[in-house]
Amino acid sequence: MADSLASARRLFDLPEDVAYLNCAFFPPMPRPVREAGRRALEGMVPWETTTRDFFEPGERLRTAFGALIGGDPDGVAFVPSVSYGVGVAARNLTVGPGRTVMILDEEFPSDVYPFRAKLAAEGGEFVVVPRPREVSWTDAVIAGIDERTAVVVVPQVHWTDGRAVDLTAVGAAARAVGAALVIDVSQSLGAAPLDLSVVRPDFLVAAGYKWLMGPYSFGYLWAAEHRREGAGIEQTWIGRKGSDDFNRLVDYTDELRAGARRYDSGEWSNFTLLPMAAAAIDLVSAWGPERVAATLEPLTARVEEGARRLGLEPVAAEHRLSHIVGIRFPHGEPSGLRERLATARVFVSLRANAVRVSPYLYNDAADVDRLLEVLGEVLK
Repeated sequence: MADSLASARRLFDLPEDVAYLNCAFFPPMPRPVREAGRRALEGMVPWETTTRDFFEPGERLRTAFGALIGGDPDGVAFVPSVSYGVGVAARNLTVGPGRTVMILDEEFPSDVYPFRAKLAAEGGEFVVVPRPREVSWTDAVIAGIDERTAVVVVPQVHWTDGRAVDLTAVGAAARAVGAALVIDVSQSLGAAPLDLSVVRPDFLVAAGYKWLMGPYSFGYLWAAEHRREGAGIEQTWIGRKGSDDFNRLVDYTDELRAGARRYDSGEWSNFTLLPMAAAAIDLVSAWGPERVAATLEPLTARVEEGARRLGLEPVAAEHRLSHIVGIRFPHGEPSGLRERLATARVFVSLRANAVRVSPYLYNDAADVDRLLEVLGEVLK
C-alpha cells in the first residue's frame, strides 16, 4: 500500500468534514505507525526481553534513517527533541569571544536557546539575519557570513511561512570561512529532497514527528564523521563502550560507544516509541521525499494562486519548497479569522503574522478550496 501515493490517504483516519492542512504542526498518525505502537505495547513481555532488544532494533533504525538522509548509520543518534540535538551540537562546537553564531530572524526557539546558553557561558554573540524583503533567505544568510562567523544554524525552510534556504550554498559559504553548519530539517525532512553529501553539515537535527510521521518525543541527530569524538549532554550507561554486556556494567568505563551513538539520549531504546519511529521511517522511505514533494506541489501552488486572487501575499514558489506556503495579510490578520476557520473545520497554523498552510498526502484540491473560501469570507 505504501508504494502508491494515491492510496496514502487511506492510511490516515481523517473525518470527512475536516480539512487538515497543518502537517507542519502535527500530522495525524498513519495506521501502520499506530499499529506498531499497539503491537509494541501488547508484545512487551519482561521475561522474554533480552539484552539484544535494547540494541538491535535501534541499529536497524539507524541504518534506515541514514539511508533516508544519504548518511551513514554510524552518524545517527537518537534524541528526544530538537533542543536536545541542538544542545549536543552546541556543546561540541567552538564559538568564544569575538565570534558569532548566525540564526534567522524569528527562528524556532529550540535552535536558539542552546546556543544562547553557550554564548552566555563562553562568550560570543548572535548575528540575527533579518527577514528579507527583496532577496531570498539564502542570499541574506550568505551576505552575513564573515570571518567572525563560528557557527551557522539554519533550517531548510523557515518554520513560520515555508521560505526556503539553499543549504548547499550556505554550507559552502560557511566552510569558506571555517564556520560550522548546523541544520534543523524538522520542517522538511521526509517532504523535501536532501543530499547530505552535497550539503555537508556538521550536525543535522530533526524531530521525528511532523513530516517523518513518527511519534512525539523521538527524534534524530546526525553528526559528520569529524564530529563523532565529542561528548553528549548526559552521562548514560547505554552510551558506554561494552554496554551491550549487562554482566559487565559495573566495570565502569569512560570509553564511549562508536560513532554518534555516544550522543544518544538515555533510554533511547524505548520499547514503544522506537518501533513506531521505525515504522514511520519505513513508510516515508517507501513513499520517497521526492515523490512526496512532487505530490504536494500542486496543492501549495493552488493555495498560492487562490491567495493572490484574494489580494493576499503568499510566499512565491521560487522562494519556498513545495510542501509549505505562508500567506500574509497586507493590513494584518482580519477580525474573526480564527473563529471562522474553527467553525469551518479548516485547520492551518498562524505563525508570526503568517497563515502557514502545510498539506500532506491525505489532502486534495477540495481541502485547499475550503481554506480559500474561508479566507474570502473573512476578507469581505
